[in-house]
Amino acid sequence: MVCAYTEDRWDDILAAVDSVRGQSLPALEVLLVVDHNPALLDRLDRHYAVDAAGGPPAVRVLANAGPRGLSAGRNTGIAAARGEFVAFLDDDAVAERDWLRYFAQGYDDPVVMAVGGRTDAAWASGRRPVWFPEEFDWVVGCTYRGLPPGKVEVRNVLGGNASFRRTAFDAAGGFATGIGRDGDKRPLGCEETELCIRLSKALPSAVLLIDDRAVIHHKVPTVRERFAYFRTRTYAEGLSKALVAKSVGAGKGLESERRYTTRVLPAGVVRGLRDAARGRPGGAGRAGAIVAGVAAAAGGYAVGTVRARRGGVTFSSGPIEPVTSGTPADAPAPAGRTPLANGTT
Repeated sequence: MVCAYTEDRWDDILAAVDSVRGQSLPALEVLLVVDHNPALLDRLDRHYAVDAAGGPPAVRVLANAGPRGLSAGRNTGIAAARGEFVAFLDDDAVAERDWLRYFAQGYDDPVVMAVGGRTDAAWASGRRPVWFPEEFDWVVGCTYRGLPPGKVEVRNVLGGNASFRRTAFDAAGGFATGIGRDGDKRPLGCEETELCIRLSKALPSAVLLIDDRAVIHHKVPTVRERFAYFRTRTYAEGLSKALVAKSVGAGKGLESERRYTTRVLPAGVVRGLRDAARGRPGGAGRAGAIVAGVAAAAGGYAVGTVRARRGGVTFSSGPIEPVTSGTPADAPAPAGRTPLANGTT
């Protein structure tokens, strides 16, 4: 499923949908959720009104049925999805041809409840800014240095490139609203982290995987290549982590982050300083950016913790209610299709 919210990304949205429709393992359906933008909803609805052969729409365009934001948009798509698995793709990303095939392979084991993939940055300038540390690629929604390679078990998948069993939402509820991206507001995140931890609590035997063969390419606009965005996003991450800790406890909520900040980031600083000593471009900048990013995130976490304690920030999650109109959620897959890739984009 893809959640879209602005006409400024029109070409990106179409490219994202096309990348899903061209998968080597066909999706049962493609869902495109529009986040409180009637003009975009109408335009997309008309664009996908019929398929190339004049048959029923190949893409189901839906309006976000909940409050503004990515979490409610995803919950809308989950409720409408008709198959056993739901996959998510950012509206400014394109998936490689075998993306869904690798996701589907992960579900051969019945204890696997979620499978994520690798997200590579497609920089608007054509290359990574020399000062931008790989350890902070999560700032632009991409896989970062410090995540284990291969097909490995993880605490949480990354929401822009992920899939879940439909029963995972039955057990844990949907994405929490009040956390995560919300249009023009501060770039919060961590909604997928909070959900995955909640899922692991609801189903202690659940396994969550990342398979780095399931690759998408995520566009990074010029504005996000700048240090001002880097600082804002890392501060927002601290705010978000405070909300996660409030929801699931600091033990699980910060489990991965402790290793990241005590091992991965110090190694990154050393690497940057070593590069600077050897005269390599950007080494000192990368080391400084890591320090600045940690400080901003820590500041955001402190502020977010105080706000959470005072009740200044609230968020909620609840069960996903299946859509009862149209084809029922448990309907069989159409002939020649597999339900393993259902609910994409």
